[in-house]
Amino acid sequence: MKKYVLDLTVTDNVRLHSHYVLLKLTAQAPLPEMLPGQFAEIRVDGSPTTFLRRPISIHFVDRERNEVWFLIQLVGDGTKRLGEARKGDTMNVILPLGNSFTLPEKPSEPLLLVCGCGGTAPMLYLGQQLALQGSRPTFLLGARSASDLLQLEQFAAYGEVYTTTEDGSHGERGYVTQHSLLQQQTFDRIYACGPKPMMVAVARYAKAKDTACEVSLENKMACGVGACLCCVENTHQGHVCVCKDGPVFNINELLWQI
Repeated sequence: MKKYVLDLTVTDNVRLHSHYVLLKLTAQAPLPEMLPGQFAEIRVDGSPTTFLRRPISIHFVDRERNEVWFLIQLVGDGTKRLGEARKGDTMNVILPLGNSFTLPEKPSEPLLLVCGCGGTAPMLYLGQQLALQGSRPTFLLGARSASDLLQLEQFAAYGEVYTTTEDGSHGERGYVTQHSLLQQQTFDRIYACGPKPMMVAVARYAKAKDTACEVSLENKMACGVGACLCCVENTHQGHVCVCKDGPVFNINELLWQI
């Protein structure tokens, strides 16, 4: 898929949480095609300590408004600078990068999308695309507490939403992989994104159920095109760059202990 270097204009900066902002960007021309699971490299301007672009998942694409959304976790100088963007600011963005999730051929398949912490970033767009195909996916979202669960209403627009929190303040107490839904229902396909221990647990569950499963890896990236080798992952096919050969992988490709 062709990659573009675009100067995009900030249309909105929504503070969702003390550690998360939702940036909405637009362009004068129609935005290029983007697939769920792909990401962008955003240049950070005005930060004396940030020299590299930041890889950010494509969170959502609003074709009616010609907007692309990015859910940004504020963890360092670079992302904090991005989080300070104001309406009307210009951001230089390279997109779309990486591969995408595999959409099912049959819209009626029971589908499960598992997200932990910032792992919701690629899942809203995936949920929308699945819904447009006629599916009604199930979302299983996990967080530390109720205040850390983001955009529940937006996810509910595309499917059923279940939650877990470690302190029991919303949904079931515990981790997403402990939710009773996993024992009560079977799925034809599972998608997951979040902390690696969570994804490994999801992969083990999928393996035990003989269920197709794809995960979006969050290895540290720098260039976004497979040149710097920062994000290498060891697979059954050898060492691959997550930014170029991923970030989405079938669990059967990975050398995780599952």
